[in-house]
Amino acid sequence: MKLSIIIVNYKVKYFIEQVLISVKEAAHGIETEVIVVDNDSQDDSIEYLSKRFDWVIFIANKENVGFAKANNQAVDIASGDYILYLNPDTLLGNGALRDSITFMDSNPDVGAVGVKMLDGRGNFLPESKRGFPTPWVSFCKIFGLSSLFPHTRLFGRYHVKYLDNSSVHQIDVMAGAYMMLRKDVIKKCGSFDEDFFMYGEDIDLSYRITKAGYKNFYLPIRILHYKGESTKKDIRYVKIFYSAMYIFFRKHYPNVSGIYGFFIRFAIIMRAFIAAIRNIFMPLISKIRKIKTGKTNFLICAAVQNSTILMDRINKSGLNIDNITSSQNRSWALLASDIDAHSVSDVVLSDTLMSYDEILEIMEYLSVKKVNFHIHTAPSGTIISSNGLIIDVK
Repeated sequence: MKLSIIIVNYKVKYFIEQVLISVKEAAHGIETEVIVVDNDSQDDSIEYLSKRFDWVIFIANKENVGFAKANNQAVDIASGDYILYLNPDTLLGNGALRDSITFMDSNPDVGAVGVKMLDGRGNFLPESKRGFPTPWVSFCKIFGLSSLFPHTRLFGRYHVKYLDNSSVHQIDVMAGAYMMLRKDVIKKCGSFDEDFFMYGEDIDLSYRITKAGYKNFYLPIRILHYKGESTKKDIRYVKIFYSAMYIFFRKHYPNVSGIYGFFIRFAIIMRAFIAAIRNIFMPLISKIRKIKTGKTNFLICAAVQNSTILMDRINKSGLNIDNITSSQNRSWALLASDIDAHSVSDVVLSDTLMSYDEILEIMEYLSVKKVNFHIHTAPSGTIISSNGLIIDVK
């Protein structure tokens, strides 16, 4: 077995359905097994998915054991030379798996790789490549220096924005949303630390990989990461995130003075409080902005017959839509012109017209247009949006 792909599911069966469809295409010609661990979703996820993907191995937990432990359950039975930890709210380009494996096959000193992640508007996600949260890097991150001077090596080492997004780079940390490792590396340094219930475990594992003498690399291979659909960002999850950062800090930098540790803990609490307030008020602000901006115009990019069907189903979905137009253009420039000509706010990209690689390329190119993208995957019969909107178009 060349590759084992591990996906942890928690109440996102339609998202995981879409990523499994993209995985099947991306794994063409690669000896691959896929293991899905369900963390007690209580929404008939296993029943729904097992009927549609009989080639997937399912593990059904009776409780939510957390991200790290669920992944480790699958690692114990995985047989691939490479292990890919993959989030359920992602979508892979057709060449993502092949290109990642080719790079690792050609570079035996590489322990793990991460990739170029795009959000639902086609924007680059900075967590695609990060530095270790050393005491200095943590200080710059928590007190805002990394935000003020993001492109400097002195202050901006958390998101390493001084490294070009479109080039291969040796980095410290890969995101757990797409993290490909050698199975031998996991045998040597272990898998995820289960002290991390959620968040931080990818940083910890990346750190242990480098301590074991391997290199971590960032590859400019596009994937979509809807980002957070499986972990809604309420106050509880904000607390878990910042607590995870402190677990890492305490585990790997135990000799830092007590005074410095006190200020780090205080800053973490303050950032958690600010983030929690932001999560409360941002939805209200978004609604106000939506009212002020006025029209909601959809542009559907699909094959002719499917475009007509999609237009009809979207119209019947109950959304407040002012206008829907269709286009069979696959040219980035022409699509950009269509967006401007029709004052488009939302774009539906369908795999009936283009490959997943093309969809991701278009999203990145059109990210400057600030539109919302919705991905239609014909085999699933759904349109999925970055804001969690799911339209049944079966």
